[in-house]
Parts: sequence; structure tokens; C-alpha cells
Amino acid sequence: MPFLTRAEIFAHPLYPAIEKQIAQHLIAIHMRTPRMSRLKASHRKWLMTQSVFALALRRTPDDPLSGLTATRFVETVMRLGAASRNTATGYLAELVAYKFLRDVPEVPDKRVRVLEPTELSLNGLRSWFNGHLACLDRLDGGNREMTSLADERIFVIAQPIGADLMVGDPIWRDPPDTIGHFLWSDLGGIILHDMIARLDDVNRTAEAHSCGPVSLTDLSETYQVSTTNLKRMFKKAETENLLHWEQPRRRGDLMLSSRFVEDYFAWQSAKFAAVDLSYDKALAELGIKTSNAAAA
Repeated sequence: MPFLTRAEIFAHPLYPAIEKQIAQHLIAIHMRTPRMSRLKASHRKWLMTQSVFALALRRTPDDPLSGLTATRFVETVMRLGAASRNTATGYLAELVAYKFLRDVPEVPDKRVRVLEPTELSLNGLRSWFNGHLACLDRLDGGNREMTSLADERIFVIAQPIGADLMVGDPIWRDPPDTIGHFLWSDLGGIILHDMIARLDDVNRTAEAHSCGPVSLTDLSETYQVSTTNLKRMFKKAETENLLHWEQPRRRGDLMLSSRFVEDYFAWQSAKFAAVDLSYDKALAELGIKTSNAAAA
């Protein structure tokens, strides 16, 4: 079954529409389970979260000491350069404290603590995965989402593959500076999604795109982000002419520059391509054939 490449996804006429769709989907996950925001509060945490799940889901029954341990996680994070040893250790403890991870029972070596995702975090990431498949289906008329929902093994196999692709990809791992100051800030990613979700009928040849009226106070209340952090994020973007309000004192419609939106789209296309390739590889490993309309 052919998968969509990053270039094909980025150039597709419906790409702006699925960017709005996935932004709305991610916002909905956040609103249903706001605690899940801790898994992706910043891009650094999201990189670590993907690595956490990849290690955990690669655990095999014939090796009870395999899977997610603090040592393996820290080694992975250090190899990627995603965070310091202390940050990685602290983050793992945070996930346990918030009940996103739990101890695997009856590990034969009591000196080794093996962790696994709880239903809360597992269901959240599964929804994230299937939401992206639904968007890809919209591009080529495929049936990825339906196939994945019918067989949970697909997600279990695909997630570690996709995580490796994303965290190992410099384009995904190191987002462009235009959007980076949002992504590296706590909850800055959800603010980006909010802006993209407000766009309608994006004309990719236009110099700017309207989000409609946007209030930093409303964003703060909706997503529980401090106004100080929001002002810092937006001030940098305003200074670099990446976005602006039509009227003084941040009133009227918020306008996003073409450069800002296209850099976001390009960065996101790397994620969509990784998800699609991981799904394709999971089907191959399971020997599943589908009637995807994109198949030749």
C-alpha cells in the first residue's frame, strides 16, 4: 500500500483543510482531558513523550525486563539531545505522579523498575494517532482510520516506528525559528493549533491569513496559560513581523503571515509523513491488506 510522502502531503490542495482538522482534533483532546497537556506541554516534552511510549510499547512478553526503564529512557533522551539527564529523570517521575505511567507487575528482578502506560495516556495517544490517520484518509480517500480502529495492534506497532522517525528527523525535532518560540514554551503548541483552527479557506498565495478576532485574555482562560507567557510568545512573533493585529492594542483580526503559516505547514508535514509510513509498516508486519483507494 503506497504511503504519502512529505512533499505530496505539503503540496496537496486539501492540506490546509486537514491542518485545520487536526488542530481541532488536538484541541478537543486537550479540552476533554486537560491533564494530557502535560505529555506535550512543550516540544521538548512531546519529544520525550514519544520516546517514552516507543520504549514501553516495544516491551515483549518473552523478555520481562524489556520495555521502559529509567536507564533506557535517559539514554534515549541523551542520545537525541532532547533534554539533560536531570530533566529526563524528572519528567519520568512527573508522568508516574500524574498516573500516565505505572509499574509493570511481577517483574522478576526487583532491582529493575519497568514502567508501562496507563489507559488514560494510552487512549490519548491512540486518539492522536487515529486523528492523523483520518486526515490522511481525506487526502487520498483511504481507509486508514477505520482499519486502525478495527485492530489495536496497528497502533501498538506503528507508534514506536513513527516516534523513531519523528524524533530522528531534524526537521521535526528542531522546528523553524518562526514557530519555535511557541513550541518550546509551555502550552505554546496548543496556542499554535488554536490559531490554525481559526483559519478558513487558506489561499496559499496570499501574503497573510486572518484568524478573526483573538484575545490573549480569552486564550489564557481557555488553555490555562499565563498572560505573561502569552505576551512573550506573541511579542516575539510581532517583532519579527510573523503576525499582527489589524488594530492597535491587539484589537481586530489577528493576521498570520504567509511565512509563519507555511513554516508551520512544512513542519507538520514531516509528522504526517512519519505517521503514514509507520502505519504502512505496521500493516506490512501484521500482513494486513486493505482496499485503500490510493493503492495501485
